[in-house]
Amino acid sequence: MSAAPQSRTDTEPGGESAHESGAGPATASARPARSAMRSLALALVLGAAGAGLALLASGRTWAQGNAVLAQGELPRTVTGADVTGVPGALAVVGLAALVAVFAVRRAGRVAVAALLALSGLGVAVAAALGDSDTSALREKAADAVGMTGADVHHVTHTVWPWVGAAGGLLLLLAGVLALVHGRYWPAMSGRYERTPGGARGPRRAPAPPDLDRPEEIWKSLDRGEDPTR
Repeated sequence: MSAAPQSRTDTEPGGESAHESGAGPATASARPARSAMRSLALALVLGAAGAGLALLASGRTWAQGNAVLAQGELPRTVTGADVTGVPGALAVVGLAALVAVFAVRRAGRVAVAALLALSGLGVAVAAALGDSDTSALREKAADAVGMTGADVHHVTHTVWPWVGAAGGLLLLLAGVLALVHGRYWPAMSGRYERTPGGARGPRRAPAPPDLDRPEEIWKSLDRGEDPTR
């Protein structure tokens, strides 16, 4: 009696079947795209949040104190915009750079990403320095007293300068992400861009002239074309 035929299983080298060999080329090629989209979404969130925090902090009270008068003391407060206008201005620049990242490519994208990072760094530094600045508060006290060099007592600082500094750091992180991963991000459509060398893209061939209309024949002759071809 002959032995019963054994069932055959197709396996790949290494003992794994074709269905168990892992992801195919399509899945492997999709991983960089997913990673690029994650970094893009993170940069957008960080940049928008950082610019928003910096602008919000610029309008809040950074310091308060009492101007000394002959009749007593008069409370005075200053906002971030009174202390320094740098964080608010650079936050707007950083927000514009974040949007402009998608309008440029190659070297232009690197330059805009660097501008975004530098804007965030400037916001953080200016806000941190503004935490100990009392010049704006003394100017407010001088206006209240009516004389220069007025003294200010009981000066206190709020947390808002550090909120602005945190916004600057978020902008800086967004710029770093754009520098590292920006070359993989999508860009605006190049439909209206010129081709290298300054020439426009390929143009459609003109429609053949209608030989039944004499004016069309004369137009083709003026262009140096043979209407009979």
